[in-house]
Amino acid sequence: MENIVKIAKDAGQFNTLLTAATAAGLAETLSNDGPFTVFAPTDDAFSALPEGTVEALLKDTEKLKAILLYHVVAGKYKAKDVINKDEIKTVQGQSIHIDASDGVKVDDAHVIQADIEAENGVIHIIDKVILPK
Repeated sequence: MENIVKIAKDAGQFNTLLTAATAAGLAETLSNDGPFTVFAPTDDAFSALPEGTVEALLKDTEKLKAILLYHVVAGKYKAKDVINKDEIKTVQGQSIHIDASDGVKVDDAHVIQADIEAENGVIHIIDKVILPK
């Protein structure tokens, strides 16, 4: 089984996320033991941000790092674990809101694929970039 970063690379739909994680110095962390739960926005999710947002964030690594860490939870939380919570604390420090009343949402992003197993955690694919408050 591969680690989170390798699985994301092989999937081919997380190029922006991987570029951002590398720029923020997080790609190596997410390759380590973990375990981590990553709510991973697709390239399409990043494309939906206002024009110039990604480029600006790549230049502001502190802000970029905070946003990326808001997508990561320490520990391995599969879908069955996530849906029983109202919120879950991120590595960034704030909590994301969980709503399982109509599918599963984290803040205002829908989980479009859950429980992608990695040797150092689990990935849930989301359709939006979520932002700390």
